[in-house]
Amino acid sequence: MGKGPAQCPFFVSGVAMDQMSQRLDELLEPSVAVLGYELVGVEYLAQGLHSLLRVYIDSEDGITVDDCARVSRQISAVLDVEDPIRGQYTLEVSSPGADRPLFKAKDYERFAGNRVKLKLKVPLEGRRNFKGHLIGINGTEVTLESEDREWLFALQDIEKAQLVPEW
Repeated sequence: MGKGPAQCPFFVSGVAMDQMSQRLDELLEPSVAVLGYELVGVEYLAQGLHSLLRVYIDSEDGITVDDCARVSRQISAVLDVEDPIRGQYTLEVSSPGADRPLFKAKDYERFAGNRVKLKLKVPLEGRRNFKGHLIGINGTEVTLESEDREWLFALQDIEKAQLVPEW
């Protein structure tokens, strides 16, 4: 895997709500898997005419621009048939990169011991942003060691989390 994500932007039609990410993940995962890739996660950012659907893929051999293009063609066909999003948006297929986002409970388990930064949906003790070592996940509770303290976060309260590369 390279230092930064390989990206292949394509323009397709559609606009939807933030809650669409889970539905899109379920819709696209089989098409990504049949090509031999892991669907890391899906982000949908509704921004009027500049909405973005970002799909992260990975494989044991890493991801190239050709891999992104191949997956983009496959999932574009699925999106055209299923039409889960109305309006226009940009489809971007990308590797997760060194600062890999964490989407699912299994990600928090897999990357335990790594440095992460996360942003909460609502503040905890006046803060939304945290950075530290990921201890792991127990059920739906994520444990982070930061500032000589262990923090517990409900998985559903995390807006965004990603690895912090250590070079």
